[in-house]
Amino acid sequence: MKKLQMWWIALLLCGGAAAAPAPETAPFAKGADVGWLAQMEATGYKFYDRQGRPDDCLKILKQYGVNTIRLRTWVHPSDDRASGHNSRDETVAMAVRAQRQGMRIMIDFHYSDSWADPQQQRKPAAWVGHSFDELRRDVYSYTYDVMRALKQAGVTPEWVQVGNEIRTGMIYPEGHTDNWPQLAQLINQGYDAVKAISPGSKVILHVDRGNDNQLFRNWFDQAAAHGARYDVIGMSYYPYWLDGRPDYIASIDDLGNNLNDMAARHGKEVMVVEVGGEDDKPRNTFDMLVAVQRKVKAVPGHKGLGVVYWEPQGARSWSKYALSAWGDDGRATKAMEAFLAD
Repeated sequence: MKKLQMWWIALLLCGGAAAAPAPETAPFAKGADVGWLAQMEATGYKFYDRQGRPDDCLKILKQYGVNTIRLRTWVHPSDDRASGHNSRDETVAMAVRAQRQGMRIMIDFHYSDSWADPQQQRKPAAWVGHSFDELRRDVYSYTYDVMRALKQAGVTPEWVQVGNEIRTGMIYPEGHTDNWPQLAQLINQGYDAVKAISPGSKVILHVDRGNDNQLFRNWFDQAAAHGARYDVIGMSYYPYWLDGRPDYIASIDDLGNNLNDMAARHGKEVMVVEVGGEDDKPRNTFDMLVAVQRKVKAVPGHKGLGVVYWEPQGARSWSKYALSAWGDDGRATKAMEAFLAD
């Protein structure tokens, strides 16, 4: 109240010339995708804090500066140890748990029964044989159902992805980029369902190869031309998966330039929603993660929203995945300290 009174006095003294207080910007998102966490725990995997004491993984991540949790959701997943789970109910339960830790929530709709990425965008088995009009309704009703379940559980996601790494589209073949008019319609069904339940949630369109500006220009120009609705441009950035597996130094400036260009070209906020580095090179992954955060923070106009590490807790001893930030001892590696350093 005193601040408001002082501002009003200043306004009077300056003849009405005083500017209104600048709005506060949201905290930079420092995130972790933990889609594997529920099944890791179910198989008995134990997480340890810096002192080597067993603890809740989410609490440990929070101690490393993580303030955002990203969760994927699959339509009718199997109970496979590493490629199943992530049902609506499991995702909602984990979102509730993360929110209780004070975390912000991002939901990632894959529109599949399992992994969706440029190599595989298989439609859910229950949607096979449906007409395109039926697929449009499928996308809307499924998105609406998950969003409603989250709301009923008291969770309002700050961000929602309509599709995961949809460089070549989603829900093949109808939603392939070979048919942009149909892809845009499917995207918009997801967008509308999100907004119907949670108007304030920001919808992300997510494409991989975040260092490839020409790819992003072509993709998002097509999205604009076909009326696809969204709020945020999401990128993946994995130097490990680039041709020849070069060090991040070879592509980090390209990532920064792409972030800046996309924000300016389309007037959207931008975000690195997936990033990861080699678990056996923790110092290099630390340096890479610091550099990525700085590139996102440098986007003009505070349009760089944050960075999310994909499955940092997904230790190779459990997942066979080489790009986590967890060691064989069940503890976070040096890489996770990057969220505290920058």
